[in-house]
Amino acid sequence: MRILGLDYGSKTVGVAISDLLGLTAQGLEIIRREEENKLRRTYARLEAIIAEYGVTEIILGYPVMLSGDEGERVEKCKVFKEGLERRTGLPVTFRDERLTTVEAYEIMDTLGISKKDRYKYVDMIAAQIILQGHLDELSDQKKTN
Repeated sequence: MRILGLDYGSKTVGVAISDLLGLTAQGLEIIRREEENKLRRTYARLEAIIAEYGVTEIILGYPVMLSGDEGERVEKCKVFKEGLERRTGLPVTFRDERLTTVEAYEIMDTLGISKKDRYKYVDMIAAQIILQGHLDELSDQKKTN
């Protein structure tokens, strides 16, 4: 059983995948598109990843504002989620993604990734953080049961 983690943005989708045991998340790739509303190729690429890795569940970052308010990005993310569920037939669960981009930049800073190269990794690392948070939560639930 593998779980896919996604960080959905206006022109990118960061992708992470769990290991087979569901313990760790690894960054996989960033899917880039020219226009925000052009999602056909994005969905097709995600379907290919799902088939390749045997994904059974999807965790999607929920872009709520720091204040807790839901803005325009949340609405677009909901539309993306509905399309993803329709296309894949898999359950898609939202996970709060507040500060994941900040955390991704801190990780890249620690790793010494140059500022000009960070755009190459930030969305993938954010997806990894989103997914790892979910996996850690699942692990904690198993420990308490």
